[in-house]
Amino acid sequence: MTAVAAADTVERAAATPEVDQPYAALGLKEDEYARIREILGRRPTDAELAMYSVMWSEHCSYKSSKVHLRYFGETTTEEMRATMLAGIGENAGVVSIGDGWAVTFKVESHNHPSYVEPYQGAATGVGGIVRDIMAMGARPIAVGDPLRFGPLEAEDTGRVLPGIVAGIGGYGNCLGLPNVGGEVVFDASYSGNPLVNALCVGALKVEDLHLAFASGTGNKIILFGATTGLDGIGGVSVLASETFEESSGRKKLPAVQVGDPFTEKVLIECCLELFSSGLVVGIQDLGGAGLSCATSELASAGDGGMHVDLDRVPLRATGMTAAEILSSESQERMCAVVRPEDVEKFMAVCAKWDTIATVIGEVTDGDRLVITSGGETVVDVPPRTVAHEGPVYERPVARDDVRQDGLVADDPSALPRPETPSELRAEIVRMAASPNLAHRGWVTDQYDRYVRGNTVAAQPADSGVVRVDETTGRGIAVSTDCNSRFVALDPYAGAQLALAEAYRNVASSGAVPLAVTDCLNFGSPEDPHVMWQFGQAVRGLADGCAVLGTPVTGGNVSFYNQTGSTAILPTPVVGVLGVIDDVARAVPSGFAGGDGDVVLLLGRTAEEIGGGEWAHVAHGHLGGRPPAVDLAHERRLGALLAAAATAGELTGSHDLSDGGLAQALVESALVGGSGATVALTDVHIDPFVALFSESAGRVLVTATEQDADAFSARAADAGIPVARLGRTGGSELRIDGVGGLPLDELRTAWEGTLPARFGDPSI
Repeated sequence: MTAVAAADTVERAAATPEVDQPYAALGLKEDEYARIREILGRRPTDAELAMYSVMWSEHCSYKSSKVHLRYFGETTTEEMRATMLAGIGENAGVVSIGDGWAVTFKVESHNHPSYVEPYQGAATGVGGIVRDIMAMGARPIAVGDPLRFGPLEAEDTGRVLPGIVAGIGGYGNCLGLPNVGGEVVFDASYSGNPLVNALCVGALKVEDLHLAFASGTGNKIILFGATTGLDGIGGVSVLASETFEESSGRKKLPAVQVGDPFTEKVLIECCLELFSSGLVVGIQDLGGAGLSCATSELASAGDGGMHVDLDRVPLRATGMTAAEILSSESQERMCAVVRPEDVEKFMAVCAKWDTIATVIGEVTDGDRLVITSGGETVVDVPPRTVAHEGPVYERPVARDDVRQDGLVADDPSALPRPETPSELRAEIVRMAASPNLAHRGWVTDQYDRYVRGNTVAAQPADSGVVRVDETTGRGIAVSTDCNSRFVALDPYAGAQLALAEAYRNVASSGAVPLAVTDCLNFGSPEDPHVMWQFGQAVRGLADGCAVLGTPVTGGNVSFYNQTGSTAILPTPVVGVLGVIDDVARAVPSGFAGGDGDVVLLLGRTAEEIGGGEWAHVAHGHLGGRPPAVDLAHERRLGALLAAAATAGELTGSHDLSDGGLAQALVESALVGGSGATVALTDVHIDPFVALFSESAGRVLVTATEQDADAFSARAADAGIPVARLGRTGGSELRIDGVGGLPLDELRTAWEGTLPARFGDPSI
């Protein structure tokens, strides 16, 4: 099929300046529309207006966040850049991991589409992030999904969660990619606005890195993959740039994209063969904003102009206008820049993989992006004004002192707490079964975590560990984390606590943390307090990365996450990637070494329950101050754990975070399959604080008696406090001063919560 004759041409636009255009309905402000007219010296055509509207949307242009995101560049040192091959501004960050290998990774949001249509919204979130990784020249090797929902028992959670989980599993499983990590968090603030963040990791040889640019006059532009349809018109580029309405659901409902994982699976192999054959000059995936994004970004990053003929675009719907073709976010499509002499070979590779490929244009020697349809010019624009020179807003930033001071003043120390052994015992069991601490097996068992045979660790491990080089055993570990309640109490410290937890999770596996990606989920940027939260979180994350030596290589900003005037808790999800020389030395989570191992607690415990899980579960409380964060300590702790893994001194390792030591002991026992007998006297004088404090910088490890002494000496040299708690063994978790908790009882509590709410996922 071909495009219909264009209804609005550049010639007609120049001759009819008085024509009213629906710029407001497309999400453009009056001054933005006026600026487009100023750039072009005339009114835009319908197609140009569509391009600018999607590319200048919040999702694509970062117009409210750019002024804050620049701080990442300002705080990235040359030492931090040393391993970074591609960073912020590319499709995904790329870092060198040694032996000629590089890894690319990124996390992005698909929040609003997943609320509107849970299955396809989540599925195409996976597909989109996988194509970002493919566009760097890499083979995708793993995915992960940090998820947030309203209260577990809420009716809408029952609607969106099963569909989102099925979409993630359905798409990722069909691609044959292991899902090795993520989170599932429940909080009332996400009611009506779930967060579906998608992570992908890819591996490539350093020399195979590809970037998105159109270079070389006469080089051809080839669109390949699926055909273009009406599905996804406006899609994520519009949905992600607007709040949900409190009463009516949505002001308007752009079409959510529809995914076809089998087409994408073939597209992956096709791309990899094209890369290995040296047939690609530049490449860009088609995600948010579709062809509008791919053409303008390729041309903007190149050294010339571009001409595209929409009549050549393979369509799967009749009567599509130029604006619809350019705005369609149909999935499983890529756009490549190819030398004329390589076109025939390029087409032959695509034919081998039964992938549709069409030359739709070429690189020109000008500085304009010119697009024709029906023999008429419908777009004639400077590409940088579309892709990289959109609006930049310095939104009002103001801390809401009444709101924030009220939160901080509401200290949880006066809350009634368990004191007697029986009360403490009952609280440990209740916490283990609470929605945010319960076993995630109902979710993760729907994902294939071990396909391809290179997964070393996946949930419920602290971090996903995947082998990259099957000869040497070199691999990576990756984890995502964020406690949004900590961020609400103190956005700067809360973002650093998210970074510290993800860093510590990766270090607990024995890997050396190397780089960071982020997905910054916040409410409306038109709310000054939200922008204060955002700015503080960005600065906290950037400053924290500078201390840890881990550069932010890229990520995503997701604004307008709110229903009516009620914003979500600020949720800057942080992903940390680490490298491990030999995955055979990766340290398992939990009490995995067998009976008689020594149980050690690293780090100091203070009375820090503000924003913690106990206050949330027991009292529905949010207030006070979050735990203190010491990033210099986190860096020393990470180095200690990596050195101990290399030396083979640890039989198990599990970081302490949500739920504190009590939950770490429960999970270590259940995941490792061994009980333990421990005492709290060296942790804190108050048993409640010892069990439920969420002080940062702590890890629970096990070692043989012989190795425990050597490790303790190594920890002392590193300035890391060590408390010897007890030994593993038996069929119960026995805590001195609390009593015994049979593992069967704990397992019933821990594993029963999600199935009780959602039933058997196989039915």
